[in-house]
Amino acid sequence: MNLTLDIAWTHVRARVRQTGFAVAGVATGVGFSIMMAALMQGSQDDFTNRLVNTLPHITVSDERRAPPPQPAETLYPAAKIYGLTPEARRRGIKNPLATMAALEAWIPGGVAPSVKVQGIIRYANHDVATTITGIDPRREAQVSDLPKQMRGATLNALYRATNAIVIGDRLAEKIGARIGSNITVQTSEGVRISAQVVGFFHSGVRQVDESTAYVLTKTGQILSQQTGLINELRLRLSDPLVSREVAARIETETGYKSVSWQEAHEDLLSTFIIRNIIMYTVVGAILLVASFGTYNIISTITHEKARDIAIMKSLGLSEFTVRTIFVIEAMIIGIAGGLMGFLLGYLMSVALGSIKITNPFLDSDHLPLAYSYLHYLLAGMVALVSSVAAGYGPARKAARLHPVEIIRGAT
Repeated sequence: MNLTLDIAWTHVRARVRQTGFAVAGVATGVGFSIMMAALMQGSQDDFTNRLVNTLPHITVSDERRAPPPQPAETLYPAAKIYGLTPEARRRGIKNPLATMAALEAWIPGGVAPSVKVQGIIRYANHDVATTITGIDPRREAQVSDLPKQMRGATLNALYRATNAIVIGDRLAEKIGARIGSNITVQTSEGVRISAQVVGFFHSGVRQVDESTAYVLTKTGQILSQQTGLINELRLRLSDPLVSREVAARIETETGYKSVSWQEAHEDLLSTFIIRNIIMYTVVGAILLVASFGTYNIISTITHEKARDIAIMKSLGLSEFTVRTIFVIEAMIIGIAGGLMGFLLGYLMSVALGSIKITNPFLDSDHLPLAYSYLHYLLAGMVALVSSVAAGYGPARKAARLHPVEIIRGAT
């Protein structure tokens, strides 16, 4: 085995220029693939984190997946009845405190009650449709990042004024409101109150910042015209990835509609799948092009070492040994190129992440990048496999040559 390695190493060193180009080709492919993977994965993770941290992991509402069966349908199951008006039921979750206690007993995370109301905010001749959520500031930190997203005040400012309200910073820009402004909040049922803006929040999701406001739970109940109303439970789990399974169990136990963040944003998650397919296709194409360069170099080395092959086979080296020599040469090029590609990819990722971007629509002034060992491992494995595969063909051809044909110049 030592002789095989020595011969392979000698062949690689004999053509430093050609070997250098082959290593550079593999390194370029590995480096660019790592940079592309870091950029696309980083942008996806950044958006997902913003989305997950802005909204609760699970939302339990007072709705049902399917409308309850009507009395006529229960009494006459054989008949199909049309035009039935659903039975009017009192809004809200029944026994919300008991339901919360039951959920907290087994859910790995926090639970907070809220009152959600659809209304219109009016200020300075601006009418904006807004989702108004009544919250408990003491529990809010358990289910969202709203306390960290506050601008100009803390969430406890909701206690400092009558009908205090916190609105998104983009909503404030749209209507021209400032801290201390008195705005009018009106619901579809005709309830109207005057509220004072005590702070802004910035979630990073434009749709949320433009159409969401927070008030105290009591204020939300006044807007809903129902004392003690809790029509939504919001949950945050220690592991967001199990939200779908936990939501299904909650819905089975309580009967109320439970929506995980994955279900609420299925369209975006399907887009991420397409992005990943594009990313791996681009990365694979880059590495494939690099493998063609390796194939060309190994083929050239094999052709130029034809007489060496004749001498080795004349001395008794088997076809397997000759084939192994050239496969080892391809492995050396692949390993060297992969290691150089690791360094190149890391440096390019750092350089790309240091570029400052000025864009009013972005919350960060730098590109989000994901540094993962999986990117390096995948790129390195593909580079090594492609290099060995590229070198196996010429190695197989070289091992089959007869020494007499080589010496006579048949090649």
